[in-house]
Amino acid sequence: IRAGLFLYDNLAKRDKLKGSCGVRFLPQDGLSAGINKGFEYSDAWVDDARLVVLNAMMARDKGADVQTRTRCIKAVRGSKHWTLTLEREGGEQFTVTCRGLVNAAGPWVKTFYDESLHEKSPRGIRLIKGSHMIVPRIHEREEAYILQNEDNRIVFVIPYQQDYSLIGTTDVEHHGSPREAKISEAEITYLCKVVNAHFTRQIAPKDVIWTYAGVRPLCDDESDSPQAVTRDYTLELSGESDGAPLLSVFGGKLTTYRKLAQAACNKLKPWFSQMGDDWTATSRLPGGEFDCSVRELARAFALEFDWLDDRSALRIAEAYGAHARLWLKEDRGIHLGGGLYESEVRYLIEREWACSLDDILWRRSKLGLRLNESEQQMLQIWLDQYHQALRKAS
Repeated sequence: IRAGLFLYDNLAKRDKLKGSCGVRFLPQDGLSAGINKGFEYSDAWVDDARLVVLNAMMARDKGADVQTRTRCIKAVRGSKHWTLTLEREGGEQFTVTCRGLVNAAGPWVKTFYDESLHEKSPRGIRLIKGSHMIVPRIHEREEAYILQNEDNRIVFVIPYQQDYSLIGTTDVEHHGSPREAKISEAEITYLCKVVNAHFTRQIAPKDVIWTYAGVRPLCDDESDSPQAVTRDYTLELSGESDGAPLLSVFGGKLTTYRKLAQAACNKLKPWFSQMGDDWTATSRLPGGEFDCSVRELARAFALEFDWLDDRSALRIAEAYGAHARLWLKEDRGIHLGGGLYESEVRYLIEREWACSLDDILWRRSKLGLRLNESEQQMLQIWLDQYHQALRKAS
């Protein structure tokens, strides 16, 4: 491990993250007896749901027409353009035309060929489910832990939303709709067992507050085990001789999404002569227009808006960055629980496409961990009234 971390330190450009070092664990660190030595290295962390939203916002800022809750039910290729039939959540259909089509449907990339194009997919995919669970915080240190399990997998224990620990992930073959992916009792038992082998504070399935699961759409390389399937991506391009281009993305992972996106754009350059030079490597996502640390930004929010407590200021800084000022300076409105005010909900609806209770509490934020049942009901009533007022106004 030390040799690997030496390479990690010296092969990667290191502007902001500290280098690795050895650490000695003390009894108060909460690890099981006999675990007294380890290594520490620096890495980045991300809220995946917010990363998706911020990329959509950035695309909109650059002129994209973002249609959420809309699926493509039919795609017909012409000599110079595609004609797409799109369907909104309520059943309304409409058509659009475009000069090129990118099939970046993730776990539905092959389904798009089968159901919308009615063509044979050039590649197969395997859906590998990764599940996570959240429990009350099991250690007080601010670092995340990487636990090495006897099955040669690793499990992360990450400080989460200040009061909790995020534990995951698993690697299980998934069959059926990606929408139906959820953690199994066997996975919960597995994660509890790994944690209990490393920490003095023991956990059980009854301690689990919330779970979530997703599927990784990996290229089918006929590997024997889910863990062995390649995490690399493949770009399949067609259209050089038979009309408008179709670019399909098979596989890939979150940490290299910008590199993948730039490679995809470069593949399409022959059809888009006005395409400029590469630019995404140094571009900041919406809200990233600050140069201090997130904690320093949170302290600035708490000083600027005296009604903000320190915990809420940190949550807001982590989620929105500098964009939080767009709604912090507005009239707060009523308090809906957990530090959530009307002004934040309005911002999420008007700027981040939030529609439902789950959008707000679990996708745009993780405040579902903090709002009790009556507060969630109050928020649902507020949303119903908001949407009703919009319908009347239109």
